[in-house]
Amino acid sequence: MKSSTERRLFNYALQFKKGILIGIACLIVAVALELAGPLIAKTVIDDHILGVEGTWQEVKADQDKHTVAYQDGFYKRTDRLTEVDQQIGDSVTIFQIGTSYYFVNEAVPLKGKRSAKGNSITIETADGTSTFTGEKLSLKEMYPFFQPEQGPIMYLLGLYMGLLIIAGFFQFYQTFLLQKSSNQIVKKMRTDLFAHTQRIPINYYVDQPAGKIVARITNDTEAIRDLYERVLSIVVTSVIYMVGILVALFILDTKLAFMCLVIIPLIIVWMKVYKHFGTKYNTVIRSTISELNASINESIQGMTIIQAFRREKKTKADFEAVNEHNFKYQRKLIRLSSLTSYNLVTVFRNLAFVGFIWYFGSASLEPGSMISIGVLYAFVDYLTRLFEPLEDIVNQLPLIEQARVAGNRVFELMDHDGEDVVNDQVAKYRGTILFDDVSFAYNADEYVLKNISFEVQAGQTVAFVGHTGSGKSSIMNLLFRFYDPQRGSITIDGYSTNDWSRQQVRSHMGIVLQDPFLFSGTIISNVTMNDPEISQEAALQALKAVGADHFIEKLPGQYEQQVTEGGGTFSLGERQLISFARALAFDPAILILDEATANIDTETESIIQHALDVLKKGRTTLVIAHRLSTIQQADNIFVLEHGTLKEQGNHDQLIAEKGIYYQMYQMQKGGSRQVG
Repeated sequence: MKSSTERRLFNYALQFKKGILIGIACLIVAVALELAGPLIAKTVIDDHILGVEGTWQEVKADQDKHTVAYQDGFYKRTDRLTEVDQQIGDSVTIFQIGTSYYFVNEAVPLKGKRSAKGNSITIETADGTSTFTGEKLSLKEMYPFFQPEQGPIMYLLGLYMGLLIIAGFFQFYQTFLLQKSSNQIVKKMRTDLFAHTQRIPINYYVDQPAGKIVARITNDTEAIRDLYERVLSIVVTSVIYMVGILVALFILDTKLAFMCLVIIPLIIVWMKVYKHFGTKYNTVIRSTISELNASINESIQGMTIIQAFRREKKTKADFEAVNEHNFKYQRKLIRLSSLTSYNLVTVFRNLAFVGFIWYFGSASLEPGSMISIGVLYAFVDYLTRLFEPLEDIVNQLPLIEQARVAGNRVFELMDHDGEDVVNDQVAKYRGTILFDDVSFAYNADEYVLKNISFEVQAGQTVAFVGHTGSGKSSIMNLLFRFYDPQRGSITIDGYSTNDWSRQQVRSHMGIVLQDPFLFSGTIISNVTMNDPEISQEAALQALKAVGADHFIEKLPGQYEQQVTEGGGTFSLGERQLISFARALAFDPAILILDEATANIDTETESIIQHALDVLKKGRTTLVIAHRLSTIQQADNIFVLEHGTLKEQGNHDQLIAEKGIYYQMYQMQKGGSRQVG
């Protein structure tokens, strides 16, 4: 049973867990240091800026930096008294009413509603109303009471600045490590996916447009990269940040912290709703993007035909139909996403602040209650910070869901049955080929080869002829193990091809196609195929042996001449000579020529024919023939019709039989006379 897409994406991340865990550790440290800010601010406000308001004790002498001289005595805050302090007299109180501070020569309750008229001070508490006589302090008289707080305030502010700088370093490393891990994960996934495409049987690519496969390897994995970057860099950061804020809120006020926890289930419910609709929309969007890629790829490759037959308008209409379908679902996804992000979080934020105001507002109505300004500031700061990561998480929902759908498409391709690539060397075989009662169908029960049996001796040149659809190319596909037959067996030198891997079967085979394909690079790299076992000298010898040096040495770059994709800057004959040299350089035991001279003009044919003679020497050569004049010297000719082997023999024998081959030869001979 296959794991879910989420589990498989998680398993890929586990392969780089070291960097991720170190990054998350750096993140936790950075968040902890950064969230210390409001707690430090609370301490500065409550303990130092507003801390002078409270109970003071008269002491015998100036003991330390916390002792304040006022009138004829020395005073110290009661929360800073030590065992060595010699207390004299009663406690006094300093507290604030409006913008003024008052000095009262007795202990006064600090909670309750305060008012002052002259030196008469009234405090209303739950127990009743009390009146005290106090002395209003001038700014000059009040300054000494604030002076001991300057040092601690500067220390705490310096501490906070230091923590922010340290947090910045940890923030840098967590961002670097998490994004590095994200790119490593996607690099590994792309490598695995591309490697798997080489293990998938060739019939998969027959049914799939190239653009769709390219989209999965590039576009879909890019969407997954966004997922890892967002999850590891933003979502994980936001979650840890939220946990840190909630911990700080629990430290300040447990009841309010529990109220804030209500936000979490609301977000979870919304994520489930988004996932339900987002999956449906994104599945269509990713599919149509693949179709767009396939359409673009096909249009570019067939642009000459499209323009030649004036099909630009129809091609554009077909493209626009797919594009419109993609736009329709993109619009639905945008509408869904518009309900999230800023709008949704703003609603939650406003509801939270309503609850916050209600909580503290109702508490302030009680006469015995008094809210610390530092606590109030810390709560407002933490609540504001709480919704920043929440907004970040909600904003990532579209990308996360898009990446999840992309991951499903990638793993769907990875789950397609494939075979391991086995490149273990096998001894070079001589090239004796035997087809024994072979039947083959591309689709079930639609056999294109029926009970085919023949033998080719090592070193022989044989040809396969027949009308279109007779099965010539299918025989080559089976010999190369692009496909395996449903019935019968194929052996090389007595060894069944099924006993070797597909790569081992092909290791001593070469093929030259009717329309040879050249890769981007140089002429030399197209011959060596960047195989370290093929030296540059061997490639040069192969090019000269087939006669390609005649046109190559006229090129500006000669053998290092740059080749564009497909080799479009070279003529068909030139491309064919380079492909001959490629086959010769690899020195195959079995050579397959798939109508290699079918599209060659008569002037070039003599050059190509000479190259073929060089290429076929000492090898088992199988030729799919279009021009019967090119195979008259073949050791054996097999005539196919509708997937069955009708005739076999050399040219003279088949002409003498006056069968299918004779009729084909006469038709071509007659056609050539008419042309002449």
